[in-house]
Order: sequence, then structure tokens, then C-alpha cells
Amino acid sequence: MIYDALFGKPLISLIAVGFAGIIVWYFLSSQRPTTRLVVQILFFAMMTLILVGSGIEPHRFQGYASQDPQALLVILAKSLWWIHLAWAVIGFIRLYLVLEGSPREARLLQDLVVGIVYIGMMLSILAFAFGVPIGTLVATSGVVAIILGLALQNTLADVFSGIALTLGRPYVIGDWILLSDGTEGRVFESNWRATHILTPGNNIVVLPNSFLAKLGLTNVSRPDETHLLFLTIRIAPTRMPASIRQVMLSALTSCNSIVREPPPVVALKGLDATALEVELQFRVTSPSQRVPARNEVLDLVYRHCKSAGLLLAVPPAAKVLTADLPTEENAKPPSVTPLALIQAIPVFAATLTSDEKEKLAESSNVRQFRKGDVIVREGEMLPSLMMVRAGIIVARREGEERGRFAPGDFFGETGLLAGMQEVCTLEALTPTAVYEIDQEAFAPLLTERPALAEEIAAALAERAERFRDGAALPPEQVRNAHAILKTIRTIFRA
Repeated sequence: MIYDALFGKPLISLIAVGFAGIIVWYFLSSQRPTTRLVVQILFFAMMTLILVGSGIEPHRFQGYASQDPQALLVILAKSLWWIHLAWAVIGFIRLYLVLEGSPREARLLQDLVVGIVYIGMMLSILAFAFGVPIGTLVATSGVVAIILGLALQNTLADVFSGIALTLGRPYVIGDWILLSDGTEGRVFESNWRATHILTPGNNIVVLPNSFLAKLGLTNVSRPDETHLLFLTIRIAPTRMPASIRQVMLSALTSCNSIVREPPPVVALKGLDATALEVELQFRVTSPSQRVPARNEVLDLVYRHCKSAGLLLAVPPAAKVLTADLPTEENAKPPSVTPLALIQAIPVFAATLTSDEKEKLAESSNVRQFRKGDVIVREGEMLPSLMMVRAGIIVARREGEERGRFAPGDFFGETGLLAGMQEVCTLEALTPTAVYEIDQEAFAPLLTERPALAEEIAAALAERAERFRDGAALPPEQVRNAHAILKTIRTIFRA
């Protein structure tokens, strides 16, 4: 019975199966491409079986008279067969034509192949169903193709440039690129005609593919996204160049915003009577971190120069007399006293009076630590405030480095203000000198100025938030900072 239904009237059966396949395919979800492909193959196989069983050859044109009542059925049946063949091939292409494991970047190539399949299907239907001479048609359409090519030359240039860029793969979606015309940003989208770039200013720049193909391109994201920065510093030649280089290297070593490996480099670029020119070379994790890292490096260079007694050189364009230039013999670098360090800490500079700063400085003690000395261990308490005079201190938690302190930084406020334990072990990374102010010296100030305690606790919270965002200190430090602030407010309100 099934045989009679399929092969008794093969043309009608084939047309019915063809339209049924179209309806089933239409109602299948596009989120299930594998199921769609299986359905397409099943219906195409069924249609092929009917054609073979009925002796109809879809790849040959069988001449028939126009008045033949079956002519329309044959044309429709062959057209449906070719359509289902094209859809089955396209299903394979969409699923399995993937460019190096990146289906999104392969979309352009898939669309190109799919277009070729559709063109082949249309020509096959014209040749084998309608008997149109394809050779003559192609020759005749050549003139039309030339006219269209001239009219659409810019669009075609974008399309073929897009194909070349996709196959060459100088970048993929998500890469940070820098063009020779100065445009830079992250590749947001790439299609047939243009590439969309998200700039650091949070704008979308749309560049035609033909224009992009002509520009020099630097892919910052390859082989990885670490980005090398260069920063030139001019130092007055009042010390040996080797000593100045060591101070600059200490400044880079204490920076929390740059990459540790490969280590930063200090290159001496030039020396004359006015300055020693030093180039700092360091890497950041991504181009978006360039500004924060540069800001921190400049701040640390200033602090380390002040700590080491180095002077910044005058600009090259400045007109100065040679006799006025500092030398090793007459240079008088500013001394880093406890008072100068207290005045450099924003919390104290904005809150304390001059007399209070002097009293606080007079009560400070100098402590020296050798390289590798442990200042305080995780879980212990520091009952005094310590300000870094010189050197670098590293903070470690469970053996993992979480941040570094440089000249001008302070620590120990958790124990001084709230009697809380340190969440990190603090170790001297280099020979280090600190100024220590104990609780006895601080107590009168905290009693008379509750705002000072809140300022210090707020600074601690801000620093902990910054370190947490930079994967330096753990989230517990943030909670401790807010706990300190809450405790201080409770004490002074009472």
C-alpha cells in the first residue's frame, strides 16, 4: 500500500513529500540545527527514492511538449528536489564548516559558500527543469555583471576585503588592535562590509573592510594582551648613574599595577651636564590599564626620588645657567624627615595643624629592617602606625603576594585604631627604614580629632578596595576597614 501510494503517482507523491518537508523544516526550531539537518536529509532521501523508482532523472533535461499535462508537475518536482538538495548541503555547511574552531569568525566564509550553493541550485533548476541553455545565459549576463560590478565596485571591494581579512585572520572578535592612522580599540563586530571597533572612549568606529585592509595593523592581544609601556624620566646627575638606576628599579618593583614577569627594565638613555635620561620599560595586563599604571609609576618615581635624595632635572627646553645646575658636590636634596613624610600623607596634611604635625613627628622612632626581615606576621597585631621612609615592603597572605608598600605608604592602622590583627604578613623586600608612631603619641590626637580617625579608616577602606580590584589584598581587608570605621564612630559618639 505504501509502495502504491508513493510510486503509483510518483510526481504527485514527490511534490507532496517536498512541500511536507518544507512545512516540517519551517516549524522546527532554529536552535536545533542538527535536528533540522536530519529532517532535511530524510526528506531529500525519500524524494530521491521516488525519483529513482519512477525513472525520472533530476540532473537531465527531458524534453516535453508545452501542452503536456505533466510538464508542470515535472518542473515542480525537479525544482523541489534541487531545493531540498541545496538545503541539505547548507545544513552541513552551517554545522561543520568552522574556521579553526571559531564559528563566529567563520560566518563570513559560510555565507560565501551558501551563496555559491544557492546560485548553483538556481542554475540547475533553470538547466534541468526548464531546459534553459546556461552557457548562453552566462555569456549574456556577462555584460550585466560588468555594469553591476562598476556600479558596486566600492561595496564589492569591501566584501572581498572582508573575505581576505577573514581567511587571513589578523584579528578575531575581542582582540585589541592599533591601526596606523591612530585608531585603536577592541574588535566588536565584523561583517561582510565593515569592522566595528569599540574605542577606549566607549565609541563604536565603523571602518569599511577595503579601508581597513590598506592600513598597517598591530594586534595588541597577540601573543597575549600584556602591553609594553615606555616612560622617560630626567634626573639631575647628582649621583652615580648606577645608583640612580637602582632607585628607578625600586620604584618599578614597588608598583602594584604592572606585570611582574617579565620584570621591568631601566635603561640609561643619555647623560649630559643637565640630566641623566632614564627610560622605564614595564608591562601592564591590558591596554586599558595603561593610564592607571603610568599614574602609579610616576607617583612612585617621585616618592622614591624624594626618599633617596634625588632631584628631578630641568626640562630640556628650559634656559638655565650652567653654574646654577646641581652637582654631586653642591646638590642639596631635601631631607626626608618624619615631619616631611607626615606632611606628604594626605590624611595628616588635610586634618592636622602645623603644631600637631611637629609633635607627632617628634614622637616618632626610626626602625630599620634588613632584606627578608618579617615586620609582622599574619594574625599578629601592630599597635603602632608605621610610615615607610625608604625601601619596599611586600604583603603576603598564605604565601601568596597581595601587594607592596613604597616610601610614603603607611600601615599598622588596623591595630592602632581598633586593635585588630593584620590579615597579611609584611616582609621587607629590600633594606627598609620606617618611622613608627606608637599608640601613646596618637591617643591625644584621636581624642581631640575624631575626624582624623575616620579619615584614616576611610583611606584604609579605599586602599583595600583598590587592592581588591587589582587582585592584591583579600576581601577581608575591606571588611576590616569598614569594621574599623564603624568601631571608631561608635567610640567617639559615646
